[in-house]
Amino acid sequence: MPKEGHFINRSNWLRASVLGANDGIVSTASLLVGVASAGMDRSGILLAGLAGLSAGALSMAAGEYVSVSTQQDIEAADLERERAALEDDPDYELSELAEGLEARGVASGLALKVAQQMTDHDALDAHAREELGMHGLAGDANALQAAWASSLSFALGASMPLLGAVVAPQGLTVGVVAAVALLALVILGGTGARLGGAPIRPSILRVVFWGSLAMLVTSTVGRMFGVHV
Repeated sequence: MPKEGHFINRSNWLRASVLGANDGIVSTASLLVGVASAGMDRSGILLAGLAGLSAGALSMAAGEYVSVSTQQDIEAADLERERAALEDDPDYELSELAEGLEARGVASGLALKVAQQMTDHDALDAHAREELGMHGLAGDANALQAAWASSLSFALGASMPLLGAVVAPQGLTVGVVAAVALLALVILGGTGARLGGAPIRPSILRVVFWGSLAMLVTSTVGRMFGVHV
């Protein structure tokens, strides 16, 4: 019998990578489309794109590190409270664990036996999993991994529309940047879904829709408020 393939172990770095790449493509392409629609010259367009890439990559790294670190702090505090509760009132914690198992469909008497076995094996881990929904005391989140994955993927994503602006003929910057960005989003959506074992079509449609909407809005704003130079 073939072994089941699961992809949840990839969720931390894959989520950060897809988020970073999508943000890099969409934000940079939207920025370039906006300033190009406003009539900014070629050097100004490229400078704006490069600044957006640099600032965005650093911002993504900082944001991921702070958010994941906050999550880890909350998990650590919850574990400490659970550890103290197990020491102060182990009988209550045992019954609480058994009640949780009963709520998930385990028969009453069996639930108590299973709870006792889980407690004997590793009480804190049992409560972390059943009561707090944490799979493993160390947690799956890794702040540095998420920060690097998000920052690098943002830079790679942002470089695609920026490259489109570099090679675009005079007067066709908006069209070339938009086309390159949409192609990059299609690739991103398909790759992310494939790596995560999810349906490809919905993933592609999501990223293409929101990317197109963002570029349309910034292009409209650029045309409305831009000053040709």
